[in-house]
Amino acid sequence: QVQLVESGGGLVQAGGSLRLSCAASGITFNRYHLGWFRQAPGKEREFVAAIRKRGDIASYAESVKGRFFIARDNARNTVHLQMNSLRPEDTAVYSCAASLVGGLGPDEYDHWGQGTQVTVSS
Repeated sequence: QVQLVESGGGLVQAGGSLRLSCAASGITFNRYHLGWFRQAPGKEREFVAAIRKRGDIASYAESVKGRFFIARDNARNTVHLQMNSLRPEDTAVYSCAASLVGGLGPDEYDHWGQGTQVTVSS
């Protein structure tokens, strides 16, 4: 069974940091591009960051560029999202996803985790 399991979410004050992790199993990890998406209540799922299979190139949404950083450890089948300078508008459920093709759209991803809640207070 394919599993992507996120961890590291929680409550943090504006300006603080959180590090999210996603552990994958049931897939050949290094064949997949990895992405992070988020969804706030009443809003559509939004692209946050993605990293290619080899970990050589990363992409970020403009809203998080310079604040969030994605990294993967293919030896441990894990991808991370370091989130700095958090803002209340970053509050959302954050999900990791895996894609054979890669891209910035949710429809391009084949497998999804259950999500972890990030709440940023003002």
